[in-house]
Amino acid sequence: MRIGSHLLKNGLFVAPMAGVSDRAWRRLCRRYGAGLAISEMVGVGRQLRDTEKSRRRRNHDGETGPISVQIVGNDPQAMAEAARFNAGEGADIIDINMGCPAKKVCNKAAGSALLRDETLVARILEAVVSAVDVPVTLKFRTGWDENNRNALQIARIAEASGIQLLALHGRTRACGFRGSAEYDTIAGVKAATGLPVIANGDIDSPERARQVLQHTGADGVMIGRGAQGRPWLFREIAEELATGTRAAPASLEEIRAVLLEHLEELHLLYGSDLGARIARKHAGWYVKDLPDSTAFRERFNRMDSYAEQRATITNWFDRLEGSARIASAAAPIDIRSDLASDTAVARAAHRESALA
Repeated sequence: MRIGSHLLKNGLFVAPMAGVSDRAWRRLCRRYGAGLAISEMVGVGRQLRDTEKSRRRRNHDGETGPISVQIVGNDPQAMAEAARFNAGEGADIIDINMGCPAKKVCNKAAGSALLRDETLVARILEAVVSAVDVPVTLKFRTGWDENNRNALQIARIAEASGIQLLALHGRTRACGFRGSAEYDTIAGVKAATGLPVIANGDIDSPERARQVLQHTGADGVMIGRGAQGRPWLFREIAEELATGTRAAPASLEEIRAVLLEHLEELHLLYGSDLGARIARKHAGWYVKDLPDSTAFRERFNRMDSYAEQRATITNWFDRLEGSARIASAAAPIDIRSDLASDTAVARAAHRESALA
């Protein structure tokens, strides 16, 4: 998979989700095998650039390239200026958001609301492509509603404007995230354009990824909600596509270690108060399929500090692993897994003073 001069190791993309796809999440998903992780969308207004939220969203410290930054807006010149600014800040790829269905975005005639105005779409795409020397990509939806699916027209406009890759979510703006994604429109766009096409929507397993790729002929898949609390999904999909075999599921030890690492990174990125609040939703995603997860979430959501949250995770997983060992007492214990878990906990404890 190539975007301009950037060669990706595969066609597995991390979706740009506001409030989720921050530096901590992107780094985890890349480590587990994603070929590209796109940033949370950033607004184009100058007054927004120096806010703490915008600076945090532009924080790519420690990330491997290429760095892809998504911009959102409805004014061609403001979008072009934002593209230049972010490229100057180190973005290797600029992604344009024409897919967000959120009311607060669409009410400003941005995101997927732009799909109603193909002339404005063309002006924005041409302005951004002309403004920067880095590749520009486009994320969009199949149309405004079921009666106005114009993804094929948008794709042709994008190709003519110099866009170098399309990511297409298989829902309209009116769908939001309700119902099921449809992939026929994605297949039609892929057949009609020479651009790489990334299929997005409801991809939550290796089997679904393979089915979507076969049905659409797409060059890759973009995964958002399906990977929440499961960054190893990228590893599982990569192995399925490469070998046809299913990777071993994440063990309790691995889930514990990754959750503790993610917790630490969130507190480092956001600070104690905001880090604790954001960690609550991520922890809930990690444990939702494990025993007694409701009781865990109720306790965890009352914790306000890194030390409390880490202790709650550690104690809960100790009990889960103890129960698992009792249930399989005849099975040999993998000492290396225990040591790895202990190492992760010790590393977090060593840095507690910096995170408290």
